[in-house]
Amino acid sequence: MTQSTSLPTLIAGPILRHLDEDNVTFWLVTTKDYSIDCDLIFADTDTMQASTVETSTWQVGQHAFIKLIQVHPEQSLLPDCLYEYDLKFCDDETGVVKRLNELEFDAFYTSAQRPSFRLKKTLKQVIHGSCRKAHFQGSDALPQLDNLISDEFETGKTRPDIALFTGDQVYIDDVAGPMLNAIHQVINILGMRDEAFEGAKIDDLQELINHPDGYYRREALLPAVEANENLADAFFKAKRKPVFTSVNAQNHLIALSEMLALYFLSWSPTLWRFVDIESTHLTGEDEQKYMSELEWINNFKKDLKPVQRAMAHVPIYMIFDDHDVTDDWNLTRGWEQHIYGHPFSNRIIGNALCAYFLCQGCGNPQGKLSELFKQANDIFSDSTILDHATFLSTLLEFSEWHYELDTKPAVHVLDTRTQRWRSESSLNKPSGLMDWEALCELQSSMIGKDSVIMVSAAPVYGVKFIEAVQRVFTMFGGALTVDAENWMAHRGTASVMLNIFRHIKTPPNFIILSGDVHYSFVYDVKLRFRRNSPHITQFTSSGIHNQFPPSLLRWFDRLNRWFYGRRSPLNWLTKRRNMSVRQRKPIGRAGYLVNQSNLGRLVLNDDASKVKCELVCSDGKIVSFDESKQID
Repeated sequence: MTQSTSLPTLIAGPILRHLDEDNVTFWLVTTKDYSIDCDLIFADTDTMQASTVETSTWQVGQHAFIKLIQVHPEQSLLPDCLYEYDLKFCDDETGVVKRLNELEFDAFYTSAQRPSFRLKKTLKQVIHGSCRKAHFQGSDALPQLDNLISDEFETGKTRPDIALFTGDQVYIDDVAGPMLNAIHQVINILGMRDEAFEGAKIDDLQELINHPDGYYRREALLPAVEANENLADAFFKAKRKPVFTSVNAQNHLIALSEMLALYFLSWSPTLWRFVDIESTHLTGEDEQKYMSELEWINNFKKDLKPVQRAMAHVPIYMIFDDHDVTDDWNLTRGWEQHIYGHPFSNRIIGNALCAYFLCQGCGNPQGKLSELFKQANDIFSDSTILDHATFLSTLLEFSEWHYELDTKPAVHVLDTRTQRWRSESSLNKPSGLMDWEALCELQSSMIGKDSVIMVSAAPVYGVKFIEAVQRVFTMFGGALTVDAENWMAHRGTASVMLNIFRHIKTPPNFIILSGDVHYSFVYDVKLRFRRNSPHITQFTSSGIHNQFPPSLLRWFDRLNRWFYGRRSPLNWLTKRRNMSVRQRKPIGRAGYLVNQSNLGRLVLNDDASKVKCELVCSDGKIVSFDESKQID
């Protein structure tokens, strides 16, 4: 194990998370339990803002402390004004205090002495994206956020107001061999805790790391079911299959320490300096696969410095989708019965939710998370996690991950994974993405507002031809085969969601931000036969570091235009028959679906009545969608 004296103070972060007039929240990871203070500076006058600091600390290793820092200014922050900040790290043993600029961390843009932020109450420029798989072969689009912020310092262009990460920030279920190697080295370097497993072929994390199937054959270690069980016959239609359905589950993460290490390696370059992934103990085909993935991981890690810097300068909000936990998470009632009925699979899902809470969920507006904070503070009080199983049970039963931002437009971030509307008629029919009670709560929270931004991991209005293919597979029991996770796949959910748009008090300016599908498109939607129809714009941007198979998507795009064009009579056979759905054309691109890693950029006027949608692609190029309404 690396000695703590050789480790840097900061190994991940700071990430600027929630931001409002009375609260500035940062997430970071340190190698000691430092006492952390924060200076807030009003940049226009270079004056210090008096504030108090509240810290939540979760020790996840001998040299790994996740910290959530909440800074409460005595005077409310002013909208649109520039504030700078400086974090101070005090070693309580030695009394030594270090500031950010004294650490091995370059958080500063040209001419800036400290990192900074602006509180934006009226949103004009919103960045969003999802699906960032570390070992995708193409370029990562997330460093483009750094370029957008850098423009403010170099050209005077205003930085984005907020960034919304809408799902699959990490792929717990799909990890490259070199990344898994780095994860295991980080576990050793930071002294992250071991973990015992019940109902598994391996007893604990150390046995997992050293197991012959630990690399590229982990699906053999995951829980499986026998075909002679009636439930399995109905659900899998096969002799024997893993409970976990990802086709890339060869390196599915299992232990909590593995998952936390993946987060640390995905958002910061720091720990990569302490690991060596150039060589491997593998042989034969495994070695060949490892070496091919090595180039992709090396490309990923070289761009982490701008990622770390960008996330310190713009408030980042997050919500999970399936790969943050596992592929097809809660897709059907049968899937749930298998997963939660087995102690080992139940532990894996619980660990992934725990990692999500500690690295993503805790930084969102806290709302109803207070009980989770209380339990986490008790359990992660030292390097030995107490009552692990009880905390995981609490997380698995929790279903209040959704939240709202008090901005204009108001932002409503949906939880489409734990509030499912389960099918009563069949184990293998897709569950609705939200149940009736959750949808009613959503509608109540939006009624009467002038404008809203609704964040849904999956598009509400999907590509109809692709949804039709998914429906055919579902009819023959293959919902899992095609990931039939769309709003229209469940009759009840589809009906209630579409009724929300038809409600007379639905906000007249309604924006949907979505991802998940690994391609990008924009729809403008209006109600047929109504003069006072709300203007609905759906902007789907996906993925940040992932793409759809190119040739297949070109055919889907072409077939969708043939069968479901704006004037096609087939539209009258769909659930959205009472709505006019117009697709915007990406300027300078063939077809209507864009298949390139990107960040979505939403540009709004003052009342959000005019909507501009752009893709900031991983190569720096901008793709604009032909606007039905022009921005002033």
